[in-house]
Amino acid sequence: MAVDPATSDLLPIGQIARRAGVPVSTVRYYESIGLLPSVRSAGNTRQFPRHVLRRIAFIQISVRYGVSLSEVAEILATLPEEHPPTRADWKRISARWSEHLARQQAILASMQEELTGCIGCGCLSQTRCAVVNSRDRLGDDGPGPRRVLDAGLGA
Repeated sequence: MAVDPATSDLLPIGQIARRAGVPVSTVRYYESIGLLPSVRSAGNTRQFPRHVLRRIAFIQISVRYGVSLSEVAEILATLPEEHPPTRADWKRISARWSEHLARQQAILASMQEELTGCIGCGCLSQTRCAVVNSRDRLGDDGPGPRRVLDAGLGA
């Protein structure tokens, strides 16, 4: 029996999960939200191209460093599903990831500045703080951390 070259590089879900170091449920979830391509065998079992191992590694690393799954989906949507990404594909993704990391760094720097200013004064009172929130004026702008939300740093 000849092996179809198009299917010879397909692995069952359990093998993909073991090799990627994630539970089968994670592989199923990633597939269900469109992060991983798959095909069905004649017996209706999920089969994945071997190169999805790189996608899973990319997803895991991205999530570890604070990239949301929706942003990961946007990035992966630019990659070919039928073959492994090229060096140029990964270079393009790396540039986009760098933009995300730069935004995260700006958010963290702002957070550090806010915390240093607030903690530095010693009162820790958002209601009575004469420097950060004199006369509780931020309460008129709505609930929650107004200075952060209004500056767009929470997005």
